[in-house]
Amino acid sequence: MKEEFTWYDELDCAVTVADCEGMVLYQNNRSIEVNGDVRGTSMIPCHNERSRAIIRRLIDEGGKNVYTISKKGVKKIIYQTVWRKEGVVGGLVEFSMEIPEEMPHYIRS
Repeated sequence: MKEEFTWYDELDCAVTVADCEGMVLYQNNRSIEVNGDVRGTSMIPCHNERSRAIIRRLIDEGGKNVYTISKKGVKKIIYQTVWRKEGVVGGLVEFSMEIPEEMPHYIRS
């Protein structure tokens, strides 16, 4: 039997997946390097009230939350969105990607 292809485990960006209650279900290798291994624990206590409200809104209404941060001299884009199973919101996924300080922007038609 072939080993399962898990391309997401070794991405150069951090991927963290949680359920609707905020329990961390999955982290790829980069997420564990950056955040520590928090699988099986709640992400809710790690966030302030403003962030908790955003998490709740995303889970309740769907949609996404996208922003950039600088942390330890590294600029990142954070992309948070719900994930669904058979059309029903199952929780939240966050992608955290390092980006250059200056980035080209292209307009395509």
